[in-house]
Amino acid sequence: MSAVLDALSRRAQATPLDPVVSWGGGSLTAAQLLAEVERLSGILAGDPSPVGVLLDNGPGWVVVDLALIAARRPSVPIPPFFTAAQREHALADAGAGLLITPGGPEDTVFADVGLRLSPTGLSPRLLHPGTAKITYTSGSTGAPKGVCLSQDQMEAVAGSLVAVLGQDRAGLHMPVLSLAVLLENVAGLYASLLAGGRYHAASLAEAGMGEAFRPDFPRLMSRVAQTGATTLILVPELLRGLIAAQGAMRLDHRLEMIAVGGARVSPALLEAAAAAGLPVVEGYGLSECASVVALNTPDDARPGVVGRPLPHLTVALADDGEILVSPHPFLGYVGGDQAAEVLRTGDLGAFYADGRLRIEGRKANTLITAFGRNVAPEWVESELLAEPQILQAMVMGEAQASLSALIVPMPGVDAGQVEAAVARANMRLPDYAHVGDWRLVPPFDPAAGQVTANGRPRRAVLRSAYPSPSRAA
Repeated sequence: MSAVLDALSRRAQATPLDPVVSWGGGSLTAAQLLAEVERLSGILAGDPSPVGVLLDNGPGWVVVDLALIAARRPSVPIPPFFTAAQREHALADAGAGLLITPGGPEDTVFADVGLRLSPTGLSPRLLHPGTAKITYTSGSTGAPKGVCLSQDQMEAVAGSLVAVLGQDRAGLHMPVLSLAVLLENVAGLYASLLAGGRYHAASLAEAGMGEAFRPDFPRLMSRVAQTGATTLILVPELLRGLIAAQGAMRLDHRLEMIAVGGARVSPALLEAAAAAGLPVVEGYGLSECASVVALNTPDDARPGVVGRPLPHLTVALADDGEILVSPHPFLGYVGGDQAAEVLRTGDLGAFYADGRLRIEGRKANTLITAFGRNVAPEWVESELLAEPQILQAMVMGEAQASLSALIVPMPGVDAGQVEAAVARANMRLPDYAHVGDWRLVPPFDPAAGQVTANGRPRRAVLRSAYPSPSRAA
């Protein structure tokens, strides 16, 4: 049995009346959740083909995910922000024989949610032995790449997080990211269940993630206060909005930790979060490592570093600074060879003497200016994004005399305010990394493939959409 299901079973016996999963309309005790999982797993068992999961956050998602573990069927979570073409590619690439979507009155109800189980008729694929989940990331091309993970690999991450953070920190976790995003699935749901906490399976709309995934930050703050959530997982873009909302509302809340990852975070942004009273810790990870590789802790956080590696992993640096992770953090890609024991992440980093890791950027993204200077665009972007007037940014400048940037301003911010914000960011950067020109553009569009699931800019797509760096409103 998996460690997560074992923890749920033991909890059902020890504290049968305690709510384990809650949502806006109700809750499930451990015994009730286990019964729903067993009921659905009995329906799903007997067919080894993967199952696509296209559901909103909620108790239904939790039941489906755990039932697939119990039925030993690989899960293929489909992020709600994927395009129709990306969804179809992921399902066909994984050879998903079944797709689970929201159902109607005629469908079977699990945890107060109707679920529709639809055979796909897709051809099966040969997967890596032990595959329990195939997570698809948008990557650098339009066709998502499937990362095969075993249940042991995912639960090793969740177990390390509980060990590092302490079981006494288990409280109430509320998802803000989609559960189809591996970081929320593993570090949010699995870690909460292993630690003995409660998971508030709010829908994305309930959590303030509005239409087209444009966050409603006042609503998010309100839901945090109303639910009594103690932990959240965010990407940097969401943290910036939360800082602004916290400054405007100053709600009384019980937040103990906000873990931020998915992209480089400026120390200035972390300092702004601390000034706003938000208990933010930065981490680092990637899908090929089942989400988290390193993490600061609330009691031992330092701006500018992503903390120490989790205890189940060995992290080293190649001669050129590339971060290497072992042993065997994932199984391999769908249709590809078995993964090597050591994963070359493509990220550049450095260690401090006390074992903390610093992330410096992507190896493939490094810009070489006309003056021969190497610049990691993520570094410059993190300084731009530390300015509250800037919502999104992408830096360019390969073979150019100076850097340029595409900038998405915060709502209500004009060009003059952006100019002042860029000037402040430049003051924190050396001359060779100054942004010499910038252009105001509309918000980066996930549906057009302009950002990844974690909010990272997809550089080739944006460069194609905005080939000229010339300043324009």
